[in-house]
Amino acid sequence: MRWCRALAAIFVAAALAGCQGWQSALDPRGPKAGAIADLFWIFLGVCTVLWALVVIFLSVAIWRRRGGRPDPLVTNTAQEQRITIVVGTLVGLTAITLVTLTAFSYAGQRRLFDTHEGRITLKITGHQFWWEVNYEDPDPQRSFMTANEIHIPAGEPVRIKLESSDVIHSFWVPSLMGKQDLIPGRQNLIQIQADREGVYRGQCAEFCGWQHAHMGILVIAHPKDEFEAWRNQQISARQPPEDERIFLSKPCIMCHTVRGTSAGGTVGPDLTHIGSRQYIAAGTLPMSRGNLAAWIVDPQRIKPGVNMPLIKLDSEEVQPLARYLEGLK
Repeated sequence: MRWCRALAAIFVAAALAGCQGWQSALDPRGPKAGAIADLFWIFLGVCTVLWALVVIFLSVAIWRRRGGRPDPLVTNTAQEQRITIVVGTLVGLTAITLVTLTAFSYAGQRRLFDTHEGRITLKITGHQFWWEVNYEDPDPQRSFMTANEIHIPAGEPVRIKLESSDVIHSFWVPSLMGKQDLIPGRQNLIQIQADREGVYRGQCAEFCGWQHAHMGILVIAHPKDEFEAWRNQQISARQPPEDERIFLSKPCIMCHTVRGTSAGGTVGPDLTHIGSRQYIAAGTLPMSRGNLAAWIVDPQRIKPGVNMPLIKLDSEEVQPLARYLEGLK
């Protein structure tokens, strides 16, 4: 019996361990994710009760089974009437259960996909295999672009436009929102809100190619004053660090933008403030000078199939270039 209890404890602990974390649909931190979690627990509770009732009645029927076969020609009108009443009642209860669950699902869907104009609007474009994040503003001077990280104010709804530049992707931050596809030639709308400050991890949830599993995204919720400070810092031009000459003399400028320089490529992520991001390569590597250098030298080894090509660098240019990118904050 001891080993049975130990095995049960291990199973329960393993099951509950998946109910929280920075990428868990069962750990909602916003109203949209809360609507999904409520639906999940309602459906789970109802289905669990129904399953338990079926098992109980089946067990009773097996236990009370009578021996021998009854004569099929013998009828028992009273018993048939009782059976008809029981079956009819169960069918009615089943219909009521289905209608009730459908109503809960419909109400949850309306709550989930209710979007309206907010103070902050983002346009997120999915690429193989990274996320382009455009902060829109009526004043063009306050619009800017970043990649693979979304910064939002805590406690405030944020409207997001979803588009794709190549194949179908799916935007999913489990703690804040359900999944929504990004479809080429079409724009979908969602709204997210983080009730509290924190870092929430998201993921592309639609297979989009070789590096689909390494297409992560972070949503970082700040207090409102910290968010405004971050936004003002992103709007400002980068501070010219050392070793800029190496970057501007390489093919990097054909694919990437660094505002305030001649680098104006739009194929890859905007690097204007890359040094302030927590990860590089869409959540694949933590931000550090060493990881930047490894990514620059051989991105295909780290993320096979990524569209970033190999560039020719002399050995003495790698560290200065990595230092330059790390300094873009």
